[in-house]
Amino acid sequence: MSEARIYLVDDNDGFRDSTAWLLETAGFEVQAHASGPAFLEAYAGERHGGGAHCIVSDIRMPLMSGLQLQEELRRRGIGLPLVFVTAHGDVPLAVEAMRKGASNFLEKPFSDDALIDAIRAAIANARNHAVEAGDDRLARLSPRERQVMDLVVASKPNKIIADVLGISVKTVELHRSNMMNKLGVRSLPELMKVALGHG
Repeated sequence: MSEARIYLVDDNDGFRDSTAWLLETAGFEVQAHASGPAFLEAYAGERHGGGAHCIVSDIRMPLMSGLQLQEELRRRGIGLPLVFVTAHGDVPLAVEAMRKGASNFLEKPFSDDALIDAIRAAIANARNHAVEAGDDRLARLSPRERQVMDLVVASKPNKIIADVLGISVKTVELHRSNMMNKLGVRSLPELMKVALGHG
C-alpha cells in the first residue's frame, strides 16, 4: 500500500528516472511526466479518490514552465500541494511560486531526505489545511502568522520568508516569536508536531 501518489514533472529524463526510483523506494506511488501539458492531460483523464497526492515539478521547462503549470492548476481548481525543484539561478522564480501558494522549493542538488521530507510536509500541511479544526491553537494565529508558520515548517530561513511575504526580516522575526508564543512551543521540532497535527 503506497503512502501517497507523487506526480513528478520534469523534462530531464535522467533526473526524472532517478527521482522516480528514489520516491518509489521510499514507498510513494509515482507517475512521471516529461512536461506540464503531459501531466495535465493524464490528470484530467484520471479518477481521483481521497488519497494523498503531491506534485514535484521543475520550475524551468520548455512548453510550459513550472509557474505556468501552477497558474493552470489554479485556473482548473486543482489544489494539489506543489513542491518545486530548481537550479540555483531560479530561486527568485521559486520565491514567486511560493507567494502564489507552492508548498516548498528545493535547490538542486539536494539530498534524498530533503526531497522526501519536503513532500511529506507538503502533504501533511495540505491535510492540515483541509481539516483545520484539529487544533484550537492554530485558530489563534493571525493570517500572517499562519503564513510564517507554513514557511518555517517548510524549512525556509527568515530571509526567504521575508522575500516570499514581501516584509522585512525583522518583521518575520516578530511574527515568528508571536506565533511560537501563541502555540506554546519553544523549538522547531515542537512547532512541526503542532503544525502537522501531532502536537
